[in-house]
Amino acid sequence: MAYYSTKTYGHNIGLSACFRQPNAHSHCKFLHGYALQFKFVFGCDELDDKNWVVDFGGLKPLKQWLEDKFDHKVVLDLEDPMMQYFDNLQAAGLCEITALNGVGVERFAYHAWRFADQLVRRMTDDRCYCLSAECAEHGANSAIYKQEN
Repeated sequence: MAYYSTKTYGHNIGLSACFRQPNAHSHCKFLHGYALQFKFVFGCDELDDKNWVVDFGGLKPLKQWLEDKFDHKVVLDLEDPMMQYFDNLQAAGLCEITALNGVGVERFAYHAWRFADQLVRRMTDDRCYCLSAECAEHGANSAIYKQEN
């Protein structure tokens, strides 16, 4: 038997990220931003001694990670060919950069899933795992990364 619980960090918490997709042939190649939302699904086969999948109070490091990576950040692909220009902006105090291996809501969902999975496995001695993470730009666009067993 499997149990699941969810945790959502909504658009209202202000993860205002600016990013671009340098490989796009559309307007997505330009800087644009959203107040991102993240939703996590946690799972386990056995509940803890409080009958919980995961202690939501123990997820403060997850919220902090999201804020560190996405809150008022310019999120760029490590391979962005214009990185030197963005580095100059950061050096001038005009922005803070988060450089990731891949950008866009699909990759943001993956990066968030990876952090959340490692966190809850550590918190629960591998009793619990993160099944999926969803990143939404707004109500119409989101992407999900799901762990495949």
